[in-house]
Amino acid sequence: MGFYDRYILPHLTDLAMRNRAAALERARYVPLATGNVLEIGAGSALNLPFYGPRVERLVALEPSPELWNLGCKRADAARFPIEFVPASAEAIPAPDRTFDSIVMTWTLCTIVHPTTALAEIARVLKPGGRLIFIEHGKAPDVRVAAWQDRLNLPWRAVAGGCNMNRAITSLIAGSGFAIDELETGYAAWPKVLSYLYKGIATHRR
Repeated sequence: MGFYDRYILPHLTDLAMRNRAAALERARYVPLATGNVLEIGAGSALNLPFYGPRVERLVALEPSPELWNLGCKRADAARFPIEFVPASAEAIPAPDRTFDSIVMTWTLCTIVHPTTALAEIARVLKPGGRLIFIEHGKAPDVRVAAWQDRLNLPWRAVAGGCNMNRAITSLIAGSGFAIDELETGYAAWPKVLSYLYKGIATHRR
């Protein structure tokens, strides 16, 4: 990991995700998590204030300790125990069928092998457990999608591997999940980065 990825990118990521539009989406979906919870790509702990009273424990999976450290104060203020795990979603260090809820917000875009990560998520999710997600990805508008494809490579280079053109629902459904609730649409950001997929999925076992 180079100087930019270790010392600059974490601060840029934290700053970019601390905005009102993202907070409004977090406030709608993160409180749906219950029980023993795994958060994929916990980042700088921006989701923590939004978890509800039915969370018993949270495992915060985040491959960048530098990014997680920016949210230490949020973690210290949590009402439930938190275990930070510096690992990637492609190899989740947890037994099968461990978690009642898995939360994934603005994360699937950066995972190098998303189908491997989704298979791991399915593995550690309890039967009947829910995957709660907020992701940005491929826009349905042809012109916007074309620009996403053009800009994706340079964007990945400066944004920590973030892909702006992934077909989120296809990835999730193609990994054996049934998408039970889904809402899509543009957020208040540039269109190439703001087409959101928000919802709840359960795995078809």
